Amino acid sequence: MARASQCAHPGPVAEPKYQIRALHTESTVTVYQAYAPEIGLPAAREGRYPAVWQRDRMTWIKPSFLWMMYRCGWGTKEGQETVLAAEISREGFEWALEHACLSHYEHGLHADRATWKRQLKRAPARVQWDPERDLHLQPLAHRSLQLGLTGEAARLYADEWTVSITDITSLAHTIHAHVQGGDLDAARQLLPRERPYPVNEGDLAHLYQ
Repeated sequence: MARASQCAHPGPVAEPKYQIRALHTESTVTVYQAYAPEIGLPAAREGRYPAVWQRDRMTWIKPSFLWMMYRCGWGTKEGQETVLAAEISREGFEWALEHACLSHYEHGLHADRATWKRQLKRAPARVQWDPERDLHLQPLAHRSLQLGLTGEAARLYADEWTVSITDITSLAHTIHAHVQGGDLDAARQLLPRERPYPVNEGDLAHLYQ
């Protein structure tokens, strides 16, 4: 008789707590933002952010579609009615990660709080890891990357890294309608096919909590 340990089927493999998951190609990665129509609509129409998009302010990009839905309420929150999918160059995305600082002080990762503050002040990008969301926008155990861009990184994102911008508001509303109607399979079929982004763990060591 075979031993139980040989016959047992392994359970589902848990998602790593910190892992970048995104819709990506060989040259681009898709990130999400949501804006008021006066910014979002011309951005999608022209394929680039308009002049009124403030390049001197911090902007947060999110590779997770469902985290963006949590943030913008499926495109219903005031000032976030237009949901955008921006394809940006992988070179730009990876440059931002390389030059990013974790958005909060973490004992054991940073030498001390003062050192972290200096790094944060100098960094053109910062990273937060927030709970990923399910179709009901409830938190999951693993984390989703948020990448904040400021100064040089924000300007590069808007004017050099961005390859295309697509208005996906109708997609967000359609998926939300399926969720509200209880048809989670239909909703899941429409989700962007996000998969682990190929980056060396050592390259992200400065961004793990």
